[in-house]
Amino acid sequence: MAALTFLSLLVPALTALVAGLVIHSFIIGVNVSDWWRGRSVTPVDHIVTSLEISRICAQCVNTLYFIIVTFRLRNPYSRIILAILDALYGFFVYANVWMTSLLSIVLCLKISNLHTRLFLYLRRMISHRTGRLIVAPVILSTLYFSLSLWMTLTAMTNGGTHNNTMERHFLDCTFFNSLYTFTIGTIVPLILYSISSVLLFVSLYHHTTRMKMSSNLSINLETYYSVMKLVSFTFIYNTVFFTGHIVCILYYYMNCMSLPWLYVTMDFLPALHSSYLIYRTAKLRSQMSKVLQHVMDFLFQRKNAETRENLETVAQ
Repeated sequence: MAALTFLSLLVPALTALVAGLVIHSFIIGVNVSDWWRGRSVTPVDHIVTSLEISRICAQCVNTLYFIIVTFRLRNPYSRIILAILDALYGFFVYANVWMTSLLSIVLCLKISNLHTRLFLYLRRMISHRTGRLIVAPVILSTLYFSLSLWMTLTAMTNGGTHNNTMERHFLDCTFFNSLYTFTIGTIVPLILYSISSVLLFVSLYHHTTRMKMSSNLSINLETYYSVMKLVSFTFIYNTVFFTGHIVCILYYYMNCMSLPWLYVTMDFLPALHSSYLIYRTAKLRSQMSKVLQHVMDFLFQRKNAETRENLETVAQ
């Protein structure tokens, strides 16, 4: 029954994977191309690129997990493979949460008009240490991966290794350990993200209010509204993403059954957020327009060529 459930969700999972690969790879390609050509690459571009890489890896690992469970690829090491994949998925999700938090912090320091000493000091420090700040989430995610994998393998070893049931690869529902590691691992970046997002939104709101009260018609507020919409959308995305993972973990602990449909649904969320990021970022939106224009030109040229061939065939 569980295998049939996974099989019915395999097509949506593959669809989410393809959509994610296209959208995330586009953002990575644009930023890497700018860096390769010597163009200006901002700290925000570095963080967004790292964020998209973590999202691609998380989707690939999750899809591979689905394939193994769906086709019941049994072997003596299947339980260990699934445990490693599960820990790897947690690694990339944790990196995703940290990168999103770091992006919010950098945007807050870059855009907000606060002028306290601490704020100005953090702004100067982060502008010159983006590389180190990106490495820090990777190190923390590695620690999370090691802890999660150690806890799972320890539980499997203590519980025996003879039961190879695919649907219950974590003996006695010890997957509940993931609730502790996931919550503890994400609570700090989520708090930092929430504080920076609220500060950024409030700062932009007060700034736009003062600008409107000044009655200066030459001021264009569309850029400020665009950032506020992006902050709001990202906040909703993070809330749904975090809540979804907590629900999956709790449901498994209480019922010894997973919620594969919810995992598949959450696989669409990063692609949706990245699409909105493309829409709200001028550079990415411009490059996407060029790509779509090239695709349309190619399709029309091919269609015209086929039309000419048909006319020549009829004329003969």
